[in-house]
Amino acid sequence: MSIKSPPGGANVRVLIFHGSAAAGEESPVVNAGIEAIEDIGLSGPANRRFTVQATDDASVFTNEKKLGRFNAIVFLTGGGDVLDAEQEAGLEAYMEAGGGFVGIHDAARAEPYSDWFTGLVGTRPAVSSPAAVQRATVEAGDRRHPATKDVPVQWKRPDKWLNWAKNPSGDVHTVARVRESTYQPGAGANGWDHPVSWCRDYDGGRSFYTGMGGTVSSYDETDFRAHLRGALMWTTRLEQADCKATINANYAAERLTKPNQPGQNDQIGEPHGLVTAPDGRVFYIGRGGADSSQPVVTDWNNPDIGKGKGEIHVYDPKTKQVTLAGALTVFGNKGGGDELVKVEEGLLGIELDPKFEQNGWVYLHYTPHSQINRDTRMAERRVSRFTLDQATNKLDLGSEKVLLKWPVQIHSCCHSGGGMAWDSEGNLYIATGDNNSSGFSGGYSGNNPQPNYKGVSFADARRTAGNTNNLNGKILRVHPEPDGTYTLPEGNLFTGKETDEGGGKTRGEIYVMGVRNPARIFVDKSTDVLYAGWVGPDASAPSTTWGPAKYDTFAAITKAGNRGWPYCMGNKQPYRDRNLPDPSQPLGWYDCDRPKNESPNNDGLVNLPPVTGNNIWYSPQGGAPDYPRDANGVPSYKPEEATYRLPWLKGGGQAAMNGPVYRYDSDSTSTTKWPAYWDGKWFVGDFYDADQPRNAVLMDPKTQGDGGLPVHSESLKKIVPVGNDGIKNLMDWKFGPDGALYVLDYGRGFFTSDSKSALWRVTYKGGGPTPAAGQLARGTE
Repeated sequence: MSIKSPPGGANVRVLIFHGSAAAGEESPVVNAGIEAIEDIGLSGPANRRFTVQATDDASVFTNEKKLGRFNAIVFLTGGGDVLDAEQEAGLEAYMEAGGGFVGIHDAARAEPYSDWFTGLVGTRPAVSSPAAVQRATVEAGDRRHPATKDVPVQWKRPDKWLNWAKNPSGDVHTVARVRESTYQPGAGANGWDHPVSWCRDYDGGRSFYTGMGGTVSSYDETDFRAHLRGALMWTTRLEQADCKATINANYAAERLTKPNQPGQNDQIGEPHGLVTAPDGRVFYIGRGGADSSQPVVTDWNNPDIGKGKGEIHVYDPKTKQVTLAGALTVFGNKGGGDELVKVEEGLLGIELDPKFEQNGWVYLHYTPHSQINRDTRMAERRVSRFTLDQATNKLDLGSEKVLLKWPVQIHSCCHSGGGMAWDSEGNLYIATGDNNSSGFSGGYSGNNPQPNYKGVSFADARRTAGNTNNLNGKILRVHPEPDGTYTLPEGNLFTGKETDEGGGKTRGEIYVMGVRNPARIFVDKSTDVLYAGWVGPDASAPSTTWGPAKYDTFAAITKAGNRGWPYCMGNKQPYRDRNLPDPSQPLGWYDCDRPKNESPNNDGLVNLPPVTGNNIWYSPQGGAPDYPRDANGVPSYKPEEATYRLPWLKGGGQAAMNGPVYRYDSDSTSTTKWPAYWDGKWFVGDFYDADQPRNAVLMDPKTQGDGGLPVHSESLKKIVPVGNDGIKNLMDWKFGPDGALYVLDYGRGFFTSDSKSALWRVTYKGGGPTPAAGQLARGTE
């Protein structure tokens, strides 16, 4: 049997097949479905209308002339073996010719012995699926496909929810998922990634399946009819749609850099950050660690203690060659060992001036070795501007103009931060870590006021992140000027002139305070929303005495504010205060709405801005732990009482690595750019790749600035590959002007570079929406 390509005549027609192998009377769902699809066909613009014919006679599939008249076939069937071999062959020929298929609910149970039909539908129901009608929340994550663009992102509706024998995610393009936490999925539950509607280009045609529509009342719902209508628009060829965007095989990950030559960092340093230029070049930096064969000086009596090279490399996609643009002598090559030996300083961040193509200006965030004081164990952190020779890709290190500098203690590791980003107004954001030890507080709030070196506290983040007069543990915002100075934009957290009865002061550069170690930040220039992630403390479990466990955090920041550390974490979950004379004894719980800095190490305001809750937090136990609260708003912190509000998250040895928000460029001619499906989605990841996140999330613009949870998430681990031979240790990721994703893999050691340290590129090869423009149908006039 052969059908002229593509199926369908002068007018658009849809065939509804409702044949069933089940004995007894026809399901009332069939009549409701037929009536709804007939109404859909008669509504809307004239060029989007279609006629409907319904049948339970499977012989239609062997009638080549009749079958070829239909643009799409809807399976509204109760399942079972409804087609014989010849009839299934007719359906296959129809799809091969470019036909369209829509399967609804129990259609996934049809043709149970056919592998081809399993592929057409995408998967099969699990043996165990709940039989009862339950109200649940559907996450309509594809905001462009006609089947989901007009339904709510968080779509609450009743239905019979099917579990799947095999999760089809990655093999099909999922347009909607059902949130299992909102109903009882039973023994066959699929987990947080539970697809409910999907599509794919299959065997020459277009296939759409929805697990919804299992009840009569479904077909009376306006939103469900909109969902069906969109599915039919694509399968009948009345509209184009992209059903390839989340199919794993449509992406290719390529390692761009080779391993370094022995004893050299000719290709890459200790990976720490990247930025892409408008012409496609990728600039990436090495923090300061050398090849593991190189000596590391850890003796404070040696003038070369911690001396390392912070390298700037440039990858040119035109030549596929790497150039070492320059190297700064930094304090940053101390590695391994205990708390007082290792260090996270060095070359920490890079950004290119908004007018880089004209001026060649490169901004570097680093700790110069020349400014360390071995006696006091203090150093200077700075952000400086350098000029790049565009012809040679070489930095003029003599062109340095120091934009901003501030003191940091280097007696005790850690938390240097480092990320930088620009907004659309030419403001530069600079992320700084809390410059605080991870120890001395039991892995909870880093608020021990006692440890110090020559009078400088190194275990009390109230000296830094919680201090309005200190630039550490912050995200700063300044406006660089052409002469190398900066001005302060309006809307920062402080003006620099505030005082209180205690005589405290502020710094006007502070945009966000209360962050622990924000290594990566990103500003979406289309909205100027700031996205940041930071690593939490080390406590592996919550404490009813001291507070929450390790929470790694991501935040979408729409205005200046206080993000809580070291007073509160997560969704405003407080820690316990401590102070002299005995920091081992707990005092009262911090008040997240009215935090006070009563540390003896504080030289800023006592009364702090209220804490804003964060959007994403995760612990070794799971994503977004939350607890019942007492009359004072203090959580119980009892593990058995925890509710995990983001089940797609789990930690362990975790280190949050914030990523970009993708913006699709429709004018770009790049053949490797990621598709429009990803537009507006925020990429969040973790240094590690086991149970930790590597996800694209969708936020609600109305709630994200106040700590609203993501409304949808999907894994990227099959697209941005994990594993020892993949991108195992994610250090930074940004999209280039070609629409491809560039990723730094740190390597497999710490404080060094190794053979796995590399720059990667992840490109899309799936092609554009279907059907081709020349094969679009015109509809019934």
